[in-house]
Amino acid sequence: MQEEYRNPERPRKNQDKDTFERGIFGFGSNPEARYIPDHDKLISYVEALKTMGLSIVMTSGSFDMVHIGHARYLEAAKANGDVLIVGVDSDSKVKKRKGDDRPVVPQEERVEMLAHLRSVDIVTLKYPDEPQWDLIKRIEPDTLVVTEETYDSATLFELARYCDRVLSLQPQAETSTSAKIRKMQIGWQNDIVRPIETILRGKDVPEHTRREIGGVIGKWL
Repeated sequence: MQEEYRNPERPRKNQDKDTFERGIFGFGSNPEARYIPDHDKLISYVEALKTMGLSIVMTSGSFDMVHIGHARYLEAAKANGDVLIVGVDSDSKVKKRKGDDRPVVPQEERVEMLAHLRSVDIVTLKYPDEPQWDLIKRIEPDTLVVTEETYDSATLFELARYCDRVLSLQPQAETSTSAKIRKMQIGWQNDIVRPIETILRGKDVPEHTRREIGGVIGKWL
């Protein structure tokens, strides 16, 4: 709980936040302002920003288990314009692409984590039932930023029809979410699975117990 004490003998300075500090241009993370799940509302924001003469940068991804590579990538993307919009794959979209064991971090936390990055201005969600490139076509960003391994040259040329330019960035760090998950799985194997397997080989372990524990272990490997 936050408590505050004031000196009654000193005049109070205006410490209330101005309106602009609470929105997408504010200094705080302001996830309640930066997260815009309604795409129609998002487009109205984009139109207003373009009217103000601001250039729009857009990128997207899963951003599961946010790491230094993600942070550097988003900062590099933001350097190409005034406002960075990040489309985050919803849980259902990630599962469809990467399997039932992903994402590790649910969409609500992934969205809020991105809102805490200084480079990110607006965050929205992308769903598997949306038409291909629907958000890109509706936003028509000045710059679309993609990772180098995501699309081939023909696809990049096609995407360029919906924006002023497409910028392909190299990975910004050697690490990746998949690599981190594999490392955790290896640690799980060495520290937990193998000792349990040793115990299960004992003669006094009932067969039904072997099956139940084996089923649990199998889900993590």
